[in-house]
Parts: sequence; C-alpha cells; structure tokens
Amino acid sequence: MSALDEVFRPGGTLARNFEGFVSRPSQRRLAGRIAQALEQRELLLVEAGTGTGKTFAYLVPALTSGLRVLISTGTRTLQDQLYTRDIPLLAGALGRPLGTALLKGRANYLCLAKLAGAGAQQALLADEEPALLSRVRAWAASTRSGDLAEVAGLGESHPLRAQLTSTREACSGARCAEFSRCHVFAARRAALEADLVVVNHHLLLADLALKEEGFGELLPGVDALILDEAHQLPDLAAEFFGVSCSSRQFEALLSDTRAELAALAVPAGAIARLGALVEQPLRAVGERFGRRERRLAWEELAAGTRADCAMLHAALLEFARGLDAQGDAPGIAQCAARARALAADLSQMMSEPADAQSGGARSVAVTSRGFAFSLLPYDISARFRSLVDQHPSAWIFTSATLALAGNFQHFSSRLGLTDAATLCLDSPFDYEQQALLYLPAALPDPATSGYTEAVLAAARPLLEASDGGAFLLFTSHRALRIAAQALRAQGWPAAWPLLVQNEAPRELLLRRFRESGRAVLLGTASFWEGVDVQGVALRLVVIDKLPFASPEDPQVRARAQYLQSQGINAFRDYQLPEAALALKQGVGRLIRSETDRGVVMLCDPRLLTRGYGRALLSALPPLRPTRAAEEAIALLRRSARELAPA
Repeated sequence: MSALDEVFRPGGTLARNFEGFVSRPSQRRLAGRIAQALEQRELLLVEAGTGTGKTFAYLVPALTSGLRVLISTGTRTLQDQLYTRDIPLLAGALGRPLGTALLKGRANYLCLAKLAGAGAQQALLADEEPALLSRVRAWAASTRSGDLAEVAGLGESHPLRAQLTSTREACSGARCAEFSRCHVFAARRAALEADLVVVNHHLLLADLALKEEGFGELLPGVDALILDEAHQLPDLAAEFFGVSCSSRQFEALLSDTRAELAALAVPAGAIARLGALVEQPLRAVGERFGRRERRLAWEELAAGTRADCAMLHAALLEFARGLDAQGDAPGIAQCAARARALAADLSQMMSEPADAQSGGARSVAVTSRGFAFSLLPYDISARFRSLVDQHPSAWIFTSATLALAGNFQHFSSRLGLTDAATLCLDSPFDYEQQALLYLPAALPDPATSGYTEAVLAAARPLLEASDGGAFLLFTSHRALRIAAQALRAQGWPAAWPLLVQNEAPRELLLRRFRESGRAVLLGTASFWEGVDVQGVALRLVVIDKLPFASPEDPQVRARAQYLQSQGINAFRDYQLPEAALALKQGVGRLIRSETDRGVVMLCDPRLLTRGYGRALLSALPPLRPTRAAEEAIALLRRSARELAPA
C-alpha cells in the first residue's frame, strides 16, 4: 500500500483524525495524479466535481512532497480557510510540520505610515469612523500580521480602509520611515522563507506580469504551483495584461501630492495652481460622462470627449514636470512618476492598435462615483504560456468547472495550455436522487418587458413550499433591483428574511442566510460561485436567465468582432462555452454534500426552444428534469419539514 493510500483509505490517517471523513475513490485518484504531476513537474488541468474533496487531494501531496509549493486561490475566503484551518490540521495529522506563509495584496495590510496620518482631518470622518479608528490604533499596537481582516467591523468595502492601506503607486518602500515595521514587506519576507505559501490569483498574476515591484522574487524559488478555482484565471489574466486607469486614481494622485507639497511647506497658492493643471481637465472629462451607470466602447465616444481625454493626458505630463521643479524629495518624485504612469496608460487607451492581433477591447465604465478606462487584450494565450514556461515548475490548475462534457479545450486555449495533461472527475453525489431540475412552462421570452416579474410569480409557489431557504440568482444588477423592489412591494413575509446583495457585506449576508434557515437571498455574479451553504438552509436555487454576457457590453462586442475577423464563430466558441461554465457554477450552489436535497429552477425557456439549449443542459450535473411544478413543490415541502420542530 502506498503512503497516499494509507492517508486516504477507509480507516486511514484522515479517517482517524477527521470526524465524518468519507473515503472516496475519486479523491484517492486525484491525490495520486497530483502527486505524480508534482514529482514529474507536469502541466496538469483537473476538473474535480463538487464533493470530490479536491482541497485535501492537493494539500496532502503538497505537504508530503518535500517540494516548495505555492498555492493560489480565487478568493481571500478560501485563502484564509487553507492557511488558518486546513493546512495546520492536515500537517498535524500527517506529522509533517513545515514553514507556511499567507501572503495577500497590500490592500489587506495596515500601512503604519497611513495610520499615523489617518484621522488628521477628523471632521471628514463619518460618524462611526472615529471610534473604529480608535479600535484600529489599539489593535495595531499588538497585531503581528497587520491583516485588517482581524479588525471586526472593518469589512473589505469599508471607506476607512483607503485611509489605512497603501497602493503600489503610493508606497515609498525602503524610503518610508516605517519600512522596518512594514506589515506588507514582513509578509513577503516570511513568504520567501516558507516551504508552502498561500496566495491569491491577483497576487500570483501581479508576480507573473511583474507589476508588483519587489514581489517578483517569490516564484523563482518555487518547485510547484497549485491553482485552485482556476476557472477565474483567463479573465483575471486579461485584466493584468491589459491597461486600466480611473478617476479614483487621478483623485488619489492629487490628494497625495497636496499632502507631500504641504509637508515641504510649499505655499498653498502654488499647491492650488499645480493641482488645477489636472483638476480642470479631469472635471471636464467627468462632466462628459456624467454619473449614469453604463459601459461605453471607446470608439463610441464623441470627438469632444476624446479631445478632453487628450487634454487630461497632456495635463498629467505638465503636472509631472511641475513636480520635478519642486525638487527631488522622495514623495514628490514618486507622485511625478505616478502622473507619468497614468499618462502612459491613458495614451495606450487613446492609441489605435497597429493591427487586430495587438489590439484589445477598449471601454469606459461609468458609475455614480466616477469613471474607469480599460483595455483588455483579445488574446493572452501566448503571453500567459510564455510566463508559465519561464518558471519550469509543476503547474496544476484545478476547479469544479474547467471542462465542458469532459473537454478542456475552451479553458486551455485561452491560456495557451493546449498541451497540458488533463483529468476530469465527476462529482460523487447522487444528483438524480438528491435534486430536481425544474424547467417551468409558459414563461415569456427573457427579452420581454416584465420578464423578471413573471419569474417571481412562477417562483412564488416554490418559495412557499420550501418555506424560504432559497437563492434567487440573477444575471444583471438591474434584474436584481427590480426583483427586490417587486418582492417588497408585495408585502414580503417577515418569516422569510429577505437578503439582497450590496445591502450588506457578502459574508454577513451568507452568515445570516445560514443562521436563519428560512431566508431568501437575491444575488448576481458574485453569488453564482464560491458560495458553500451545506444542509437544509438552502433548498431552492432559482436562476432567472441563461448567463450569456450581454451582447451590448462593448468588451463582449469587441471580442466577438475580433474572433469573427479571425474566422472563429464567436457565439459557438466563446459566448456559449462561457455561459455553460457560468451556468454550471450557478447550478452547483444547491448540492454541496451527500445529505443535501432540493430543487434548481431554471426559468429561461430558451433551454428548450433554442438549439444550443441541449449543449447547456449537457454541461450540468445529471439532475432529474421535470416540467411539473407539483413535483418540485412536493420535494420542497418534504425538505421544509426537516426544519419544523419535533
């Protein structure tokens, strides 16, 4: 018997150390294949269906390989889970103590220099922020990691965070007075010394793309990389290889520059005149876009808007020259460099590509808070593969959704990994016995006015039968808002807490959902994946539409046009596979354990009326389909009875 068999077999190491551990043949097979890939430094793509136990299946070989391993995840939640729970427990059970490190992006760590200045303008803080800031100061005196996740009440989206963290552009590095105590660089030093490092995809891509100064030294010493939730990588990599700049970055540059100049006792009038160089064209561009939320293709911008952008570009360069004239103080020099970098990004946005191959989708996203330019390259496969080849380690990509009907071509071609070895393992769950796929009849075409209201009307009998305990997943924020307003206008039952995305932090919504057992949660994209609610709390998942990216989105439209210019069928080879993988993620929210039961309600009639519906259905787990509402209602009533007190 091999060492891995002893770990995973019934009655083996894991069974003895973890109550409720179930030995699964698919998990043992996965662990063995990953161990082989680590030993032979292979490039391997693995789809492991929900319930396979892929986390332990890759952690055990990683911990016992004797190699230096980097594990990258798609979410900070999984990153924290691996580092604080799974790895210590497994290392103890296996008797393999080793040096581990957790490394996050700098936006997660307290900047001591920023803390020293935070609250200086106390009048600008919101009512609750002074007390929270006082708590942060007390915590800062004792924390070892500086990870702001340790501070209760300071969520990822809290506005105070911006005053307590640094950005790559604003960090002065070794020139900072607090450098010897810097939490970011302490975390990096620990990572360089560790045998196993847990990062997230943003950090990994920053390292690969060499965008994070001082971080590029981590990968050369790594023997193996295991990338969990790898289905996120193609889109994330496109962002890293692209270009982006936003009104928020311009405003932060102006704010930081004023502070640096004031610290040098530059007269207020001179500071104002220098700032006006950028403030005026920035205001002009902002007024052109307004505050109505939308996304525009760069090619659609009016000539006047483009002219204002050109003026902003010229102003940034003049602003940098003005800062050069203020002397060579490190903070001022850094602000000048930031201005030139923003000007370079804006120049790329404005420049016409030499050819289609070197171009990308250029767009502007407008929100109530400002605007953001972005350029996403059409094809990153050669660049990503080149970076992989520069690090001849084992590369293992895994997720529950990488393949379509066992075929990895869509994922592998986007990242240039078409020669990788592959393994596809089905979920061990008995979907036919555990869940129904309800396809309601008589719903209108999704383009019809009032479609969302029709979905809610069709879902209401199922919600009543299940006594809450439901996810309502939408493909757009607009549909989410319509649904929330409509449900509240109908006099929503107090017995079913209504939880709506963006009305509270994501983790808080999920905690309330689990604790209630009868809640109804309305969410969009971020709730379609990475959400694990096991047990009776979740009995019903309703999906309003097939998750096709909007053809009106300028980035989607530009990419489709590019693919067509290359002789590729954009719908068949891009939009349809993307929708299938997203649908697979959404449906996967329901069954998370052997004891889960429930119904997935797919409302979009195109599943049965369009030719591509069969391809989408074939990508899903083998749930038993039904068009009979009565059958779905009966199953939900049985599930709801499990909640009733004895």
